[in-house]
Amino acid sequence: MKVLSVGNSFSVNAHTYLRKIAKAGKSDLTLFNCYIGGCTLERHMTHVDAFEADEKDPEGSPYPIAGGEMLSLRDALLLDQWEIVTIQQASHESFKPQSFYPHAARLAEYILKYAPKAEIVVHQTWAYRDDHAFWGDKNFNTDIMYKALRKTYHDFCKENNYRMIPSGDAFQNARVSKMWGKPVFSKKRKNGMMKRSLHVDDAFHANSNGCYLLGCIWFEFLFGKDVREIRFKPWSIPRSDASILREIAHKTIKHSNRHL
Repeated sequence: MKVLSVGNSFSVNAHTYLRKIAKAGKSDLTLFNCYIGGCTLERHMTHVDAFEADEKDPEGSPYPIAGGEMLSLRDALLLDQWEIVTIQQASHESFKPQSFYPHAARLAEYILKYAPKAEIVVHQTWAYRDDHAFWGDKNFNTDIMYKALRKTYHDFCKENNYRMIPSGDAFQNARVSKMWGKPVFSKKRKNGMMKRSLHVDDAFHANSNGCYLLGCIWFEFLFGKDVREIRFKPWSIPRSDASILREIAHKTIKHSNRHL
């Protein structure tokens, strides 16, 4: 399968272990990521517009590739015969329905112009951890963010007949589970010094646990194979923990078609 993502650091997180999981599952996967940290749907289209106005404008080729070169979205779309192209909103805008319009529709139209046989799939992002600075507003918290982004993504996909990779739902299912629901923080907040968390120290990007969960979600979504049968795991994750994360991914995919 050939998959291109148009995203940001969250798509980087999702791709981290995906190739190794696919290999363990004896599934062929070509993967490419057009990413900019924190990039919104609107910003992706700003770069597209710059490229269409002047192909030599550096603003039109913002995506890094090997060797330090930069690529335009058009050129990325023409690199291969992509079967799936994923799109997503930046996490800090993901719970705002208005942020998807008109940028997602314009992006989808542009993608299909250069990859007409590709299926557009939406990658659902996830809510921030309970200790994120975002929660300075007492009227906003992890649960509220999750419920809002879930409704936004599900409504958008239902409206446009898109399939969705339910990464945000998987994070929430892990968060409310007995094992992963309450991260234990060290007294000295240093990266890697917390247990039972899916996030790194910034409380929104995924750590190895979160990246593994994401890879499992993507694998079962893309290939329709039971990820519980996969034996690959990162060295940093205990075998029992990896098994639980695969189980969460499997159950999330099983129930992912339930719209609000």
